[in-house]
Order: sequence, then C-alpha cells, then structure tokens
Amino acid sequence: MPHSGPLLLIALALVIPCMAQLPRAPDVDAQRTAMKKLSFLVGKWSGEACVLRGPGGPPPPAVELAQTEEAQYKLDGLVLVIEGTGRTKAGGQVVLQALGLISFDDQAGTYRMRAYNDGRWLETEVTLAEGGQGITWGFALGEIKTSSLLRINEKGEWTELGEITIGSQPPRPFMKLTVRPQK
Repeated sequence: MPHSGPLLLIALALVIPCMAQLPRAPDVDAQRTAMKKLSFLVGKWSGEACVLRGPGGPPPPAVELAQTEEAQYKLDGLVLVIEGTGRTKAGGQVVLQALGLISFDDQAGTYRMRAYNDGRWLETEVTLAEGGQGITWGFALGEIKTSSLLRINEKGEWTELGEITIGSQPPRPFMKLTVRPQK
C-alpha cells in the first residue's frame, strides 16, 4: 500500500476540523462542588404559605396554604430537584404545585433553574445569596417582573418572598412561605 500516506493525510485533514467543533466536555467535579453549596435546602419541609391569586389592580384576597417542600439531589449531585405543594388549610385541596430543577453551568459559572407551575414553565438564572444560606431569582415577561428570595433564617426556617411588579406600579408580594424541617 504505497499510497496510504496521502490518504491518511486527507482523512486527518477532514477529521481534525470536525473535532475542533465538538462541544467542550463539562467539568462535572466543578458542577458537583457548586451544587453542594445548595445543600442547605435538601430535605423535607412543611409549614405555611400565603399566595395572592388573580390579575393586577387591587390585591386579590390571599389564599392561606399548608405548604410542603422537598429538595433532593439527583444525577449524583448534578441536579437539585425541589418540589412544592400547597393545600388549602380547610379542605386539603391541592392549589399550588411547583417543581424546580437547579443545575450549575460550569462554563458560564452560573446556576440555572427550570421551574414548572400550573402548566407553565420558565428558565432563569439563580444567584447564591451572600452568606450562602439563600438564593435569588426572577423573570420578566413584558411589563411583568418578579423577584424571589429564598433563604434560611436564624431559626433554621426556609422562608421565601416573591414580589411582582407590573409596569410602573410599586412591587407587591405575591407569595410568602415559611417551612420548617420535618423531623
């Protein structure tokens, strides 16, 4: 096979540019290390929530809920799954279900969340709060903007405050939550 040399060079010339276009391999060790910083959320929690329902205008009546939250790692610590369920205090009817998946993008150096609620979903960046015992996130849709702060308070409770801003109106709370670790 005296002509195999040129064929090998041609094959390499075709393969090397294709290899340069391959996506970079994720740094799963960096992802796991970053995700461990969210371990303060892991576990089963229960307590209460207050949710405002309805369109803009004067604040609609609040719905008082018995709230549970469960957070657990999946995929060997690469994803944190958080599932929340709110039931009416009177009849135990489920009126709020939410599921969030948080991961860490090692290339961008940011946490990302994909959240599902009432048949809707959103993707947003999550920021680890100063001191490492909380996270913040939000989203914008037209004139509607939200911001949420989840933190562990001095009593060890998971508290969450969500605020909504519509147009030039001042922000107003749309959800308050306080849950405690289940024993």
